[in-house]
Amino acid sequence: MNLSVKIGHVTFKNPVTVASGTFGHAERYYNLEEVKRLGAIVPKTVTFHPQVGNAPVRIFETPSGMINAIGIENPGIDGFIAQKLPALKKTGVPLIISILGHSEEQFTGIIERLNAQDGIAAVELNLSCPNLNHKVLVAQDPVATTRLVKKMKSLTKFPIIAKLSPNVTDIAEIAQAAEDGGADAVSLVNTFSAMAIDIKTRKSRIGNFTGGLSGPAIRPIALYMVQKVAAEVKIPIIGMGGIMTAGDALEFLIAGASMIAVGTGNFINPRAPIDVLEGIESFMNEHKISDIREIIKSLKK
Repeated sequence: MNLSVKIGHVTFKNPVTVASGTFGHAERYYNLEEVKRLGAIVPKTVTFHPQVGNAPVRIFETPSGMINAIGIENPGIDGFIAQKLPALKKTGVPLIISILGHSEEQFTGIIERLNAQDGIAAVELNLSCPNLNHKVLVAQDPVATTRLVKKMKSLTKFPIIAKLSPNVTDIAEIAQAAEDGGADAVSLVNTFSAMAIDIKTRKSRIGNFTGGLSGPAIRPIALYMVQKVAAEVKIPIIGMGGIMTAGDALEFLIAGASMIAVGTGNFINPRAPIDVLEGIESFMNEHKISDIREIIKSLKK
């Protein structure tokens, strides 16, 4: 059977990947033979300068979900290239490098450094960075989204994937803006803004006061947003948001995603992405489907 999908000029052997920041450390997981079956790996988002992240508490479990406010702790792009990238490349799994700049200049600096590397399949622009002109996230501003995507697309040799925030009025409008800027794909959704309160202390349970909600609690909304975007753009979609099982993943594929990413599920079951992949294969065998494209965007009305 053919499970391969294409983003830009890159072909991935299957549609299963992992959401940025949810899949452990290279020395623990990435050399396992099973991991090498994944269609792609998306390491934790990398910034221009090193970041220590937010003060604890960084994670709080909620009904059917999890709030996190890690703060994109990472060694910075130079540290990532020196310390993390060599081990990642040894897996032989295509790498989608997620990046975030706090200015256009920082995005440019990261792209320039990645252009000098090999073994990278694509770059994901985490657009959850502030748009300094309007005090909103880039992913909340269609004009800023188009401008930043267009600039990075002109600089890089890699396919560009724009990661979108669900915290908007119309996510399809932002996806169209990314497509207009030349994005080769969009990934959605990122986490929903959320909080939890300790009623005894009357303080937030999150050290950063608020955080991002992920997990099965957001899946129906994420699925709706993927379907809505799929109806409006022609570029591929990487769908995510509470995918725990192959059935969940198949819903996203049917709704219009070309690839899917497992995120919070990895905290519960590190083998979740492999279980999802095997489940998709079993579904295709059972229903005598020879090509994944027979499933993608096959939603009936």
